[in-house]
Amino acid sequence: MISFILLLCRFFTIAICVTDQYVLDDKVGLGRVFDGIGGLSGGGATSRLLVNYAEPYRSQILDYLFKPNFGASLHILKVEIGGDAQTTDGTEPSHMHYENDENFFRGYEWWLMKEAKKRNPNITLIGLPWAFPGWVGHGKNWPYDYPDITATYVVSWIIGAKQYHDLDINYVGIWNERNFDSKYIKVLRDILDKVGLTDIGIIAADGDWNIVNSMVVDPYLNDAVEVVGAHYPGTTTVLEALKTQKKLWSSEDYSTFNNEVGGGCWARILNQNYVNGLMTATISWNLVASYYGELPFGRDGLMTAQEPWSGSYVVESPIWISAHTTQFTQPGWTYLQTVGHLAHGGSYVALTNGKGDLTVVIETMVYTQRTHDHSVCVRPPLPAFNVTSQNTTFQLKGSFASLAQLQVWRSRFNFKTQKPTFFEKLSPLKVNLRIRNVAHLQRSLRSLDEVYTLTSLTSGLKGSFPDPPPSAPFPTTYKDDFNVANPPFTEAPDFADQTGVFEYHINLTDPGPHVFTLRQVVTQRPVTWATDADQTISVIGNYKWENLTVSCDVFMETVKTGGVFIAARVDKGGQSVRNAKGLFYWIFSDGSYKVTNDLAGQAVLAEGPSGTRAFGWHTLTLSIKGQYATGLLNGYPLWKNAVVLGPKNGWAAIGTKSFELAQFDNFAVKAE
Repeated sequence: MISFILLLCRFFTIAICVTDQYVLDDKVGLGRVFDGIGGLSGGGATSRLLVNYAEPYRSQILDYLFKPNFGASLHILKVEIGGDAQTTDGTEPSHMHYENDENFFRGYEWWLMKEAKKRNPNITLIGLPWAFPGWVGHGKNWPYDYPDITATYVVSWIIGAKQYHDLDINYVGIWNERNFDSKYIKVLRDILDKVGLTDIGIIAADGDWNIVNSMVVDPYLNDAVEVVGAHYPGTTTVLEALKTQKKLWSSEDYSTFNNEVGGGCWARILNQNYVNGLMTATISWNLVASYYGELPFGRDGLMTAQEPWSGSYVVESPIWISAHTTQFTQPGWTYLQTVGHLAHGGSYVALTNGKGDLTVVIETMVYTQRTHDHSVCVRPPLPAFNVTSQNTTFQLKGSFASLAQLQVWRSRFNFKTQKPTFFEKLSPLKVNLRIRNVAHLQRSLRSLDEVYTLTSLTSGLKGSFPDPPPSAPFPTTYKDDFNVANPPFTEAPDFADQTGVFEYHINLTDPGPHVFTLRQVVTQRPVTWATDADQTISVIGNYKWENLTVSCDVFMETVKTGGVFIAARVDKGGQSVRNAKGLFYWIFSDGSYKVTNDLAGQAVLAEGPSGTRAFGWHTLTLSIKGQYATGLLNGYPLWKNAVVLGPKNGWAAIGTKSFELAQFDNFAVKAE
């Protein structure tokens, strides 16, 4: 175990006093200013299912993420500026699908930022594009050829955040993990300044450290960038980054499965990003794993909330590892110069608010060839290192010499031995003040894979709610007529768009019984971040579904070349969606139909005339059982006994032949 021992000896001459010593002193000079710990919503629709949770569970999840002195108590929320394209686990809608279109109520990031701000008014808000609507690139898959247009588009999002949601964006990025363009960054800075947004800082380049090579030789570029942000830096930086004299952030990090191993990874990152790389902010991708778990990077969030239909969620270990830092520091605190590695493995950081308060965070996470399942990080894998038992003494000098005691919080991972305990408050640690007016405290580190916070603050709390409902699979019977009171331009519950954008729509042109529908609205291929499919598709349901019936009313809005589909057993989403297989039942506006084993429409199982046309409603029904499937059109058999080649299970889905307008209504699925 790890125990705290009061240092009673006057001089370091007896055995118990032969320890490794570290000085915590704010009078010898301070380190860099701490900017906070945060989470990233987006970068692929990672909060997609969260907005569909019923109360009180939705508010509970948000409290665990953002409420001060309760859970993760995050200081930073970074969100994707939606670009209508696939960005890891789905698409997020743009506020401007078209050049003459502007709508600041699409998507859920506005809602999420407001909820975070409601809980923490001081939270730092950041926006970053992953993709851009097609019109920004003028038909090219590149946003920098017309820097004025791209910058104006991004700035309009910032202005809309304030005008429609009273949200002050603090920082904005350029283009996630793609090549930077110096001219564009300067244009963006100029346009921000011209419209009075001089306080908004630019983060660049949200990839590797390469931009610093240009910054050190280009004073104008260096002036335009406020924060150098790197992704998955492996806790290290480069000399040129330090030469810029800018804030250095790990602006996207973690990306690890959120079990105890992931929690151990997060513990090392939070300390060692500063110890090794002088990075003063770390932002987790992702904020909350609130997307279908079979999509890429399933359960890589700080907590898990992927069942709005049941209300179940899980507060994972990274929430409490975050709390070790976030509940006892704030942006504006300052690191001491005396931070670093412990002599026998592990690390410690110490921060102060300049008013005599002190917070020390210590981690002893192990990762060796023998313990390769402890605290491993996947992007990038951090190098193996050993941690052994050790005695450690901290000398408190300067403003801290008069501290009489420190509060103690502990997390113990206990890999493979017993149940872990997280964010446990221990008895306060009394500090010895009798040794030449220098306060001492000693730790005997007998166990490993632990995190401690020693702090002068008394405000910490391990928040809790009654247990949420138990986990349950997606309902086997599901219907949506899209007539609920959701506003237009928002998403339907549980649908996860993978290419294209499907929005609530009010049908004012010859609506008949179909007044409220779901409409695919992206008509031009976006400036993509991933390799989007050529078709649009939105998936829903239980990935384990095998035998099921899917039905939907469909309405094509493209004459002669239009087409729509419903599907079952869809096996891929995210960046692999263009290679998705399943059973796809298509009808086309030229009066034909097709049944394929793939989204690309190449593996044809059946085809023929259908009599279907654009601007008329048709009802499609797809039934699949075992190896055989049957399709109905308007209640009558159109084809039957098509042999399904595979896969054996997957989601249900709807979609279109290309980037085209189409509407869907009365969606239903029944699984056996």
